[in-house]
Amino acid sequence: MTLLPCSLALLLPLLSLLLRLLVVSLQWRTSSPAIIMSLKNHHSTHHSRSPTLRANQTTCPIFSGAWVRDDSLPLYQYTCPFIDPEYNCQMYGRPDSGYLKYRWKPLNCQLPRFNGVEFLERMRGKSVMFVGDSLGKNQWESLVCLIYADAPQTSAQMDRGDPLSTLKFLDYGVTISFYKARYLVDIDVVQGRRVLQLDDISGNSNAWREVDVLSFNTGHWWSHTGSLQEWDVMESGGTYYQDMDRGVAMERALRTWAKWIDANVDRTRTSLFFLAISPTHYNPAEWSAGATAITTTKNCYGETVPMSGTAYPGEYLEQMRVIDEVLKDMHNPPYLLDITMLSALRKDGHPSIYSGELSQQQRAHPDRYADCSHWCLPGLPDTWNQLFYTALFY
Repeated sequence: MTLLPCSLALLLPLLSLLLRLLVVSLQWRTSSPAIIMSLKNHHSTHHSRSPTLRANQTTCPIFSGAWVRDDSLPLYQYTCPFIDPEYNCQMYGRPDSGYLKYRWKPLNCQLPRFNGVEFLERMRGKSVMFVGDSLGKNQWESLVCLIYADAPQTSAQMDRGDPLSTLKFLDYGVTISFYKARYLVDIDVVQGRRVLQLDDISGNSNAWREVDVLSFNTGHWWSHTGSLQEWDVMESGGTYYQDMDRGVAMERALRTWAKWIDANVDRTRTSLFFLAISPTHYNPAEWSAGATAITTTKNCYGETVPMSGTAYPGEYLEQMRVIDEVLKDMHNPPYLLDITMLSALRKDGHPSIYSGELSQQQRAHPDRYADCSHWCLPGLPDTWNQLFYTALFY
């Protein structure tokens, strides 16, 4: 046996230890993201919450996914006292209920389940306001029903008005409001004519100056004509217009809104959202291969299941391009609640003829009167609010 010098014999164990530490270090560098993710997942599981990061910071695209069956839904019933007749499909005779049993599942993560008590606790003493058209109202009524179902014993006070309606959860000091402003900008009456002020939002903005969480939407009313439009003339840059390209008008109004938001909303105290365009389903050719105007009634009547897959074959909405362009140019843009694609897959979710706004005679003619624009409650807007809840708190 060869004998090593004493100093070398003492060094060998130390060299061996250093080599082992180097190997461990290299393994840690290689696997540390997975280890960190495992720790995050363990932390998330411990608290029964996922995803673990705020929705606008995580790499998980929560608006990309598919609809999956979930028999634990809906989270509240059509007897919720805050649902308007126009959205209350079960109350007004819709015979199927399968459309209530679908949950949105993002491709790479799980959404936290909506918790109304947690919402009230986190928002204690604060205010939430939805500003826009009837799709914003659709979402507002969904949210208050979701909360009320989880906290039925709390005192609530509803004050319905025009343009402002507010539900107060008195035990928590939380107010959740809807403010009707279909074009966001002001409409003034000048010499008996209703003037859509594309450059002015000073009147409407007074309603939301001190609100803690703001969610805006606009879109559908920009395409209305005749008796459905709320204005007689438009004004922009000191010039009056009988009409103009509606996409141009919408963009001018949105830039007025964006300029006001950038100048007046303190983002350190106010959370800001914008609801993307909610799609309609009046043309079955968009989702049914071979459907034609001759063989298919042009509405959503009789649709009972969502589309499968993760993409909608219809065309990209021009109004979304306008919204994207305006938000991109803002200094402090809102969080875009990008519900367009996931909602497009839900051709089954509209009131159709089961709206309390329709007479029996109108219901007999779905080709003329079916509502394929708004959404049943309970229904799709509950998912919008689950995504809103995720973005707000996680």
